[in-house]
Amino acid sequence: MRRTLEDKIVDGVNYLLLAIIFIITFYPFYYLIVISFNDGLDASLGGIYFWPREFSLVNYTTLINDPKWINAFFVSVARTVIGTFIGVLFTCMVAYGLANKNLLFKKIYYPLFIIGMYVSGGLIPFYVVLRNLNLLNSFWVYVIPSMLNLFLLLIAISFFRELPSELEESARMDGANDLRIFYSIILPVSKPILATMSLFIGVGQWNSWLDSAYYVQSENLKTLTFRMIEVINASRVPTDLQGAAVEYATQASQATPFSLQITAMVISIVPIICVYPFLQKYFVKGATIGAVKG
Repeated sequence: MRRTLEDKIVDGVNYLLLAIIFIITFYPFYYLIVISFNDGLDASLGGIYFWPREFSLVNYTTLINDPKWINAFFVSVARTVIGTFIGVLFTCMVAYGLANKNLLFKKIYYPLFIIGMYVSGGLIPFYVVLRNLNLLNSFWVYVIPSMLNLFLLLIAISFFRELPSELEESARMDGANDLRIFYSIILPVSKPILATMSLFIGVGQWNSWLDSAYYVQSENLKTLTFRMIEVINASRVPTDLQGAAVEYATQASQATPFSLQITAMVISIVPIICVYPFLQKYFVKGATIGAVKG
């Protein structure tokens, strides 16, 4: 089909708008990377826009050489991997059960989950529950309370309802029980919803810091995002007070609290950016099926 002048103009305008949107959304992150690789004292003078004026790795070496940051990184990785796996598995199991048309008292369970999604008992009752379960100041306080995601539960229920019932019927004829059907038949054909749930839960686990602040006192269990918030907040206190920002700044003369904040942000963002491309094709399909056909 021959393209007219009007088609070329429309395409040109579309490409121009897409380029502008890309620059607006990408440049802030690119700026963070530039500042993180620039000398901290030089960056405080301003005037850096497209590339480091004085290239330096001092911001990264300052954080890497701090045992607290190394430990916080491994804690964040562990809670993200374990929390995502358990959260996806448990949420899928509950969703598969609720999607079963023959489930007893089905009309009672579903409203309870809806109420639980919108109504919370509050911070203090939740703290008391965690204390009674001996989860305070424990690594499992990051994992167990987030085993069931109610929002993703509703999406997963809609997804499982759309799966052909013949899959279960044929498996039951071969003598498979419910667990066998779930692990061998349902999960292998549920990659879109599994990827969607993994991305949501994984990002939530990686970015979470409130639980580390409220429910954990041990410095060995603090997460990476909590350390980042700690540096950001410490830079706001007066210079005559002892804080993380002053401590880091004195450890490396070329690093400043601001440059360390930026570097911490880059370190916390990069892992999510690296994982997302591998899940994108499943993420879009899974979210669409669960939302449209629910």
